[in-house]
Amino acid sequence: MSKTLTFNDTGRSPYLFGDSKNVTMGADKITVGDEANPDFYIGDMNSGNATLHEGVTGPADWQGNRYTFDGTDWTEVDGWVDPKVAEIARLQAQIDALNAE
Repeated sequence: MSKTLTFNDTGRSPYLFGDSKNVTMGADKITVGDEANPDFYIGDMNSGNATLHEGVTGPADWQGNRYTFDGTDWTEVDGWVDPKVAEIARLQAQIDALNAE
């Protein structure tokens, strides 16, 4: 089982953590890990714009922002493109442009 954070306005799931990971919802940020010595902070999410769902099982091919989660069901975001694939396409376009010079 895992836990995920979702944005309240879109339902997108940018983070998926194991159940043992501490996730603390704050008014100005989310703290991941031990509060005294955190692993990292999430500055664009907080208790006002995000929801922490615990005891969930993410899709096997989960990637950040690929899916929405409504508390029950996971849905793949329509038109989602793997960031690695998009970056490869961008770099290939640059290579093609340089080769055309």
